[in-house]
Amino acid sequence: MGQKQKAILVGVNVNNQPDFLSSMKELFNLADACDIEVIAQVMQNLNRFNRDHYIGKGKIQEVHALIAEKGGDLVIFNDELSPSQIRNLEAGLECKVIDRTVLILDIFAQRAKTKEAQLQVEIAKLQYMLPRLIGLGESLGRQSGGIGTQNKGSGEKKLELDRRKIEDRINVLQKELETIVAQRQNQRKQRKKKEIPVVSLVGYTNAGKSTIMNALLDLFNPVSNKQVLEKDMLFATLETSVRNIKLPGNRSFLLTDTVGFVSKLPHHLIKAFRSTLEEVAEADLLIHVVDYSSPDYRQQAEVTAQTLKEMGVEGIPMIYAYNKVDLMDIAVPKVGDQRVYLSAKQTPGIIELAEMIKGQIFKDYVKCQLVIPYDQGQIISYFNKNAHVLDTIYEEDGTRLLVECRKIDLERHQNYVLDTKNGYDPN
Repeated sequence: MGQKQKAILVGVNVNNQPDFLSSMKELFNLADACDIEVIAQVMQNLNRFNRDHYIGKGKIQEVHALIAEKGGDLVIFNDELSPSQIRNLEAGLECKVIDRTVLILDIFAQRAKTKEAQLQVEIAKLQYMLPRLIGLGESLGRQSGGIGTQNKGSGEKKLELDRRKIEDRINVLQKELETIVAQRQNQRKQRKKKEIPVVSLVGYTNAGKSTIMNALLDLFNPVSNKQVLEKDMLFATLETSVRNIKLPGNRSFLLTDTVGFVSKLPHHLIKAFRSTLEEVAEADLLIHVVDYSSPDYRQQAEVTAQTLKEMGVEGIPMIYAYNKVDLMDIAVPKVGDQRVYLSAKQTPGIIELAEMIKGQIFKDYVKCQLVIPYDQGQIISYFNKNAHVLDTIYEEDGTRLLVECRKIDLERHQNYVLDTKNGYDPN
C-alpha cells in the first residue's frame, strides 16, 4: 500500500446556499472513499464563482500557504471546474488540482465490476477529459489510463491527435455499450410480456436500498441465495440488480436496485448511466429510500427527486421508505400516507413495506368464480400457477374455482366466469 495522498478541500458558498455545509461534508466523504487524507478545508462566501479561478485571489494565497505548511499533494474543489479554471489554479497553487466530478468518476471506476458499468464509467471519464486536455495535469487520478492527460506544452498537433484518439475511443465504447443496452431492453420486453410488475428502489447513495432488497428476499425467498452486496460506503451498488420477489398467493414482482444519487452528480455520468437508469423510468412503482438517521435527509431526498426529474422520471407512484430508524429514538414500524418508517438491518417495518407494495401494484386483482369444463385442464393449471385459488369444487359440468386473479386474466377467460365481485366473500 502506497502512502495516502493528502488533500485540501475548497468550496465556494454562493449566495448562502442552505445545503453548502452538507455538500462540503459529502466532499470529505468522497475523498475518504478514494483513500485520500483531508488535511484542511477552505471555504469562501461569494455572490458568484470567480470566472478565472473559482475562488478569489486572496484565497489562492491562503490555500498556497496551507499546501506549503501541511505538505498537501492536491487540492479538491467542490464544484466542476472549467478547463481554464484548472489551468489557472494549477499555475497559482503549483499543485495538482481536481474537482468533485473527478472524485466521483474515480469512485465509480473503482466500484465498477460488470462490463456495462465499466463501459459507462470510461465513457463518462473520456467525455469529461475531452475539453480539458490542456492543463489537466494528472487530474484524472490513478484510473484514467493517461489518455491525453500529459499534454502540457506538447503543441497543437499532439492535442488534436489526442482529441481524435479520445473521440474514436468514445465511439468504440458507445457501440459496445449499445449492444449491452439492446440486451437489457429485450429483457425488459420479455418481462412486460409476462406482465410481472416492476418495483424500483431509488435514493441517495448509502441510504440502504440494497439492505431493503435483501430484507425482502429474506422475508419471501429465504432460500434463494440471491442476496445483493450491501456495504456501508458510497456507491456500493453501480450495477442494476433485478430480483423476483415471490409473495404468497402466486403473486410476484420484480424488484430492481440501481445506482444511488449524490448532490452535483456529474451530468456525464447521468448520461452514461441512462440505460441503467431506464429501469427506473419503466417501473410500475418507486420506493424512495431515505436515510432518516442523516441530519441532511431532507436535502438528500430533494437531490433524489431532482435527479429523477432530470432523467424524465415523473408520474410513477412512489412509496417513501424512511430507513435506519434504529439509530433514532423512534418506535417502529410506523406507517401512513405512502410512508413507512423502518430498519432494514433489524427488519422492523419490512412486512409493512411489503404490504404497502402489494396494495399499490396488485390493485387490479379481483375475486371471481369460474366453471372450467373438464376437458380444459390447462386453464385450471394456469390459474393454479398464476392466481390465488381460494376454493376448488368439482361439479357435474366442470371444476368450479373461486380465485383471486388479475383483471387481465379474468378478461381472457370471460367465457367461464360465473360472477365477479371485488371483495367477494365465498361465505
